[in-house]
Amino acid sequence: MNVWLFGITLALTALGVIATIVLLVKDETAGDPTFALLAVLEVVLLVQVVWGLSSMSGDSMDKATFVGYLIAVPLIVPLGAFWSLAERTRAGTAVLLVALVTVAALQLRVDSLWGVGA
Repeated sequence: MNVWLFGITLALTALGVIATIVLLVKDETAGDPTFALLAVLEVVLLVQVVWGLSSMSGDSMDKATFVGYLIAVPLIVPLGAFWSLAERTRAGTAVLLVALVTVAALQLRVDSLWGVGA
């Protein structure tokens, strides 16, 4: 995996996690700045999908698992965002936090699978 792409993805995810924790502590819902950050994160995740699919190689990599994780990661952000928009309470912001933590965990798994096939 491209180290820069991995770093940018985790940095944006960490920034989103921090922002949602601050929102939860202040008992506020996610607003335009949070969703703009999520949009940037989604674009980076989609770039990762294209990059990952175009650079799949190696016999030691489990390609089905790799593609599954690679495609699942960008689906989490919109699901969390839509749920957060539908549930305009503290619970909706908490769902967004869970979605971002899930993205971070899946991102680490994608990196470990990508490293096997490199």
